[in-house]
Amino acid sequence: MAKPPNPPIHHRHHLLLLFLLSLLPLPLSSADDSAAMTELASALSPTPTGWTGTIPCSWTGVNCDASNRVTSINLASQSLSGTLPSSLSSLSHLQTLTLQRNSLSGPLPSLSNLTSLQQLYLDSNNFTSVPSAAFSGLTNLQTLSMSDNPSLAPWTIPADLTQSASLGTFYASNANIFGSIPDFFDSFPNLQSLRLSYNNLTGPLPSSFSGSEITNLWLNNQLQGLSGSIDLLSGMTQLYQVWLHGNSFTGPVPDLSNCTNLFDLQLRDNQFTGVLPASLMALPKLANISLQNNVLQGPFPAFGSNVTVTLGSTNGFCKSSPGPCDPQVTALLAVAGAIGYPISLAQSWVGNDACSQWTFITCDSQGNVTVVNFGKQRFSGTISPAFANLTTLKSLYLNDNNLTGSIPYSLTSLSQLQVLDVSNNNLSGVVPVFPSTVKFTSVGNLLLGKDISSGSGSGSNSSTSGGKSGGSSVSAGLISGVVIAVVVFFGVVSFVSYKYYLKKRHQRLGRVDGSEVASEMVKSVAVSDVNGHVHRHGGGVPSELHSQSSGDHGEMPVFEGGNVVISIQVLRQVTNNFSEENILGRGGFGVVYGGELHDGTKIAVKRMESGAMGTKGMNEFQAEIGVLTKVRHRHLVALLGYCINGNERLLVYEYMPQGTLAQHLFEWRELGYSPLTWKQRVTIALDMARGVEYLHGLAQQSFIHRDLKPSNILLGDDMRAKVADFGLVKNAPDGKYSLETRLAGTFGYLAPEYAATGRVTTKVDVYAFGVVLMEIVTGRKALDETMPDERSHLVTWFRRVLINKESIRKAIDQTLEPDDETFDSICKVAELAGHCTAREPFQRPDMGHAVNVLGPLVEQWKPSSHEEEESLGIDLHMSLPQALQRWQSDEGTSTMFNDLSYSGTHSSIPTKPSGFADTFDSMDCR
Repeated sequence: MAKPPNPPIHHRHHLLLLFLLSLLPLPLSSADDSAAMTELASALSPTPTGWTGTIPCSWTGVNCDASNRVTSINLASQSLSGTLPSSLSSLSHLQTLTLQRNSLSGPLPSLSNLTSLQQLYLDSNNFTSVPSAAFSGLTNLQTLSMSDNPSLAPWTIPADLTQSASLGTFYASNANIFGSIPDFFDSFPNLQSLRLSYNNLTGPLPSSFSGSEITNLWLNNQLQGLSGSIDLLSGMTQLYQVWLHGNSFTGPVPDLSNCTNLFDLQLRDNQFTGVLPASLMALPKLANISLQNNVLQGPFPAFGSNVTVTLGSTNGFCKSSPGPCDPQVTALLAVAGAIGYPISLAQSWVGNDACSQWTFITCDSQGNVTVVNFGKQRFSGTISPAFANLTTLKSLYLNDNNLTGSIPYSLTSLSQLQVLDVSNNNLSGVVPVFPSTVKFTSVGNLLLGKDISSGSGSGSNSSTSGGKSGGSSVSAGLISGVVIAVVVFFGVVSFVSYKYYLKKRHQRLGRVDGSEVASEMVKSVAVSDVNGHVHRHGGGVPSELHSQSSGDHGEMPVFEGGNVVISIQVLRQVTNNFSEENILGRGGFGVVYGGELHDGTKIAVKRMESGAMGTKGMNEFQAEIGVLTKVRHRHLVALLGYCINGNERLLVYEYMPQGTLAQHLFEWRELGYSPLTWKQRVTIALDMARGVEYLHGLAQQSFIHRDLKPSNILLGDDMRAKVADFGLVKNAPDGKYSLETRLAGTFGYLAPEYAATGRVTTKVDVYAFGVVLMEIVTGRKALDETMPDERSHLVTWFRRVLINKESIRKAIDQTLEPDDETFDSICKVAELAGHCTAREPFQRPDMGHAVNVLGPLVEQWKPSSHEEEESLGIDLHMSLPQALQRWQSDEGTSTMFNDLSYSGTHSSIPTKPSGFADTFDSMDCR
């Protein structure tokens, strides 16, 4: 056989190259990602929608790069359960992992060394533990959001997190974190938003907060409470929103004059003492501040009319209106300030009369302070020169404390002083010379008489010190001064250069600074990127409007509390250009469309028609935003954002998938719904009552809805109700009525006195609520023109029905078919409806009474899911005052955008005893 010819040389080289390449180790390929993704799919139940086939890059919510490596996984809000596999850590190109609002359990996945990961959303799941190295090596991580995982075993914030130097957002509220806040936040030069609310953090604020770039700081409602002073906030000049309520902070509120961007400051439910600095009232952008349940002192604060202020009744301001305090009170408060405003003084030093049983103070019969006795109180701090303003002072006992500094020279001006005892402290400096008539005792101060530091101590007076300075010492001092000045100069230059570098780097990462917008409604800044996503500062769901793209950024205004401006392009995209298929309903001022944001959050967009947008429509648009930026409650529909586009006005709400109560009561056959059971109806009534009760009296301000009706009651998948449509809401200052020039509302639900006189009180809402209760019981509309005249007006007809139970049985909705126990419940609701629709306003109960009547009826049928209600239960190990304080803080006394899962569950005052009039309410108890 002939020998085959040798292949050409160039062909042999080609074969050799292929052979050598076959010996090299293969890089990780998309096959590895396929295996990990297949394992993830099998671990989830049910299998995510659209996850079919063997090519993960074609699955819904999965994005890949050009080499078919998985770069993002979006599984938000898909009702998934299961445990995440460890193979997730092999997705080395993964940049975004979005898993929030599911029921995932087991340990958090170990994501260590996923160096490409930038966005991680794990919120609202049931994870049980955080592995020790879960966040190790995430060198490009920018967002870590894992709030509302209450099933986590107690854990501390790991030091590994410092490897994520690019971290800009860290949310871990209600995640069972304990221990102190670690002092490593100077490791995050880009960190702007830090939320650690509803955990068990203790101890002081870390010093590394000072000078940071944090704008949004939520540390509220810790189980035991953070403690110490909050002085370091004065150095956090970028602060925008600060929530510290529900802790155990002490001392005075610091000077925040450098925090010129601060708009929302929540300090309620702590132990703050002392005088509020005048600079706090002068902050240019401050819009909301809560100070109740502290022990503040001094002049009554005078905030601007554009600031929403809550002061409560526990503070000890000297007057009930702005103005200076009595001179003796002013002097003593300055004395207290030099020793840190101790709470033992603050609890007693209340009001404008220092001779009115103030502890440690003795006065003569003319009301002049003659004795101050601070002996053996363990006070620390300095001796205030303000003692000299107590011109009638005869005896001053400061012995056996921990006072430092010098004895103020001004004390020598006290003409009536007879006794001054400063023994057994840590005083230093020159001793002033007192007249021989003063019994002066100073033993036990080892450094007294020695000037240990120039200018040390409050009230030190260099003019009293003797001695001469030689020329050499002056020269040495001059040389030292020059050296120090040079060092400081170079230090400042270095610091400014470093800050400039960080700022430029931060801008490259996509940070956009706020801009002034010429509108009194605008409070902060949101950023919309070229792909239509929206960044937000302030409260709200962190992921639902978060940008994951890079590109040019523009600036848009935002409402206080985090409700963002959303561009018209985004709304057109998510509503399929406002297509007919996306219409959810039609109202008096336009159409409501459904849509879905990029992260899976479903929204409802209320588009007000340009032809209807007169003054009335604009007022309703502004009113709706004005109310929903001040209140948040789980039975009030949440406003997520708004849009102004030419003559159009659009409002963006959370989506309520089961539509309106009106549809389920009156249109259920046409829409193919099942008729509401009595269990569902009474639960909806209670939800509605709780929402309105919150509006009336439990919110920061008192509001009157004015348009309660079934079409404004929206239902979620669990058939739980939320009150909507706040365009006609009116503020009711101090619960008093206001006279309206224009009648508003819906006929059939209008209280007779309102229709006749225009007088608006909260009892107008109670009347409308009673009408809705009648509709719930009967399945009939408030006005039904198809009925004979004597039955067309539901309230008039129903009053006749209430004569006896047999009439009620004939009048109830025929779909209910109640047993005896259910019928008794129906009768109680029918009776409540009658009380709520009484002809005279004073005969109607308040909404708290309605809640108390309906509450026990719902208890007979526990809803299938009570996690949200029970997540804020009272700890039986608390003392009664602690439990009361915790209850108050959880019951909605904040209202400025809490974490969304803590919107307030309201238990009300107990049901009234029999024999009390319907008008008897909590006000009568005072």
